Amino acid sequence: MFEFVRRHNRLLQLALVLLIFPSFVVFGIQGYQRFAGEGHAVAEVAGRDISQQELDNAHRQQVERMQQQMPGIDIKLLDTPAMKQRVLEDLVRERVLLEAARKMHLAPSDEQLMRVFQSDPQFAGLRNTDGTVRRELLEARGVSSEQFAQQIKQDLALRQVMGGLGASTVAVSQPALTALNALYQQRDVRVARFDPKDYKSKVDVSDAEVQAYYDDAQNAARLQAPESVDVEYVVLDLAAVKKSITVPEQDLQEHYKANLARYTQPEERRVRHILIAVDKQASAQDRTRAQGQAEEILATLKKSRGTFAEIAKKQSQDPGSAAQGGDLDWFGRGAMTKPFEDAAFALKKGELSAVVPSDFGFHILELLDTRGGTARSFESVRTELEQEVRQQLAQKRYVELAEQFTDAVDQEDGLKAVADKFKLELRQAHKLTRAGAGDAKGALANAKLLETIFRSDSLQKKRNTAAVELGGSQLAAARVLSHAPARKLPLTDVKDQVRKLLIDGKAAEAARKDGQGQLTRWQAQPGDAALPLALTLSRAKPQDQPRELIDAVLRAKTDRLPAWLGIDLGAQGFAVVRLDKVSGADVAALGEDRAREQYAQLWAQAEGEAYYVALRDRFKGKILKAPPGEPASAATQ
Repeated sequence: MFEFVRRHNRLLQLALVLLIFPSFVVFGIQGYQRFAGEGHAVAEVAGRDISQQELDNAHRQQVERMQQQMPGIDIKLLDTPAMKQRVLEDLVRERVLLEAARKMHLAPSDEQLMRVFQSDPQFAGLRNTDGTVRRELLEARGVSSEQFAQQIKQDLALRQVMGGLGASTVAVSQPALTALNALYQQRDVRVARFDPKDYKSKVDVSDAEVQAYYDDAQNAARLQAPESVDVEYVVLDLAAVKKSITVPEQDLQEHYKANLARYTQPEERRVRHILIAVDKQASAQDRTRAQGQAEEILATLKKSRGTFAEIAKKQSQDPGSAAQGGDLDWFGRGAMTKPFEDAAFALKKGELSAVVPSDFGFHILELLDTRGGTARSFESVRTELEQEVRQQLAQKRYVELAEQFTDAVDQEDGLKAVADKFKLELRQAHKLTRAGAGDAKGALANAKLLETIFRSDSLQKKRNTAAVELGGSQLAAARVLSHAPARKLPLTDVKDQVRKLLIDGKAAEAARKDGQGQLTRWQAQPGDAALPLALTLSRAKPQDQPRELIDAVLRAKTDRLPAWLGIDLGAQGFAVVRLDKVSGADVAALGEDRAREQYAQLWAQAEGEAYYVALRDRFKGKILKAPPGEPASAATQ
């Protein structure tokens, strides 16, 4: 099943694997064997370096994966030092676990590999109906069957390194409830909210204040038009390649013959039977007696064929079918025990079988009807055949054209010649920003292409970018037509925006000031406090209160009750809280079983992290250099 499909394809290496294993943001077994030699080291494990290039590649792959999962996400949120630090830590973690798997000699067998591939739902799209791998999908992504199998084996080995910890965690009810009590503790409070929207009508903003805000250099970033470009671009993908594909008649005929089993409806039989039940462990005497009873019934049926259903209802000892006159409805091969199946598929329509022994007893079968077992005609599946063959030919042709496309983009001064040569649409986009083209999808939503477009040499020289792999058998290249740097917008364009920001700020400040004043008065004269009805708050029951308020209430000291709290909610205003009572976790709401489950999960996570730290120390895994912008302390493990 996992024979070697393709050895030489530098496009889209391991892209499929990255979609299948979302937990892995790194390369897989080939990357592990290629630790060193690609740029300066940013980390090391077991004396082997992790290079800056490996980190950059891993970060790019993570960004692409997250964009696929969340198409509307702001790319800027993914291109941060913190994000790169997380990717680097994940790289170190995977290398540590790979080293542990190697030292422990964890090498899953081919049988385990086959069992996982054929049963795991995440591989459903890669399986043919007979359980074999869809090689054309791997080939289209430049992944050989050998690489794919190796990646699954690697994943299984890594699961074995950490998997035993979670399975071994035992949670006893009382310790679980005690441990979770702090997390789900309840507190009775009365909350007075001071919402900024109630103060907007009471504040005013002058033109001078708007001008001052606009002139303040600290606010310039909020008032900018983002950097943008006008670009032209071309995309080489399977859809474009298919347009030039002609499917020869001979290829259709050959594909039909090679896949005839797929176009053949499985043969099915409709059988009714009479069972004289006897356990397979029964004595020889009991089995002989049961067989004799079945033989007598068979003799009766041969004399009076029309009485099968009547006799089955009275004498069959199969509780599932006796009431239906022994009718088992339609079934195919593999559904019944082997002796029963062999007998059923050996009968002709209307025939009676001999007495058939099985583990359940002795059966008498009558074949009622047959269906299936015949192939659909070539003409009836011609359209389906043509689509499949066209897809396969397009995938092969794409592999050939991809390298030509890459070279042409590098050699030509513009993209029109490239579009003409490969019969591609020359597209344009205007006012494209680093965040993409609004809600646009496709090439201009790809982080790597956007990064390439906004490189300084692309902006200054206005030459074709290099061909960029977008994933899913897609290449794209772009050329900047014009570039508009980020600039501060005129006051006339942002005046309303500035006024709204100032009003919101003043309203929040007024709410905060009013709330603080009320807090002081109510602390001095608790009887004058006009507070709403009591609420019972916990992390499990936030009662529509802000997270900041919940956290503050649960952090508050409870040695003297009632206790007064003033909570600054930022843009949401201010809250005055009177804490009246502290109660334990609501066991009924949490549920004893759920408490044990959560406790076991948290404890397993803690044990797993401690075990990983021990492995990291053992194999000397450490970060040598933090990503740019990350504090130096983050570079140590």
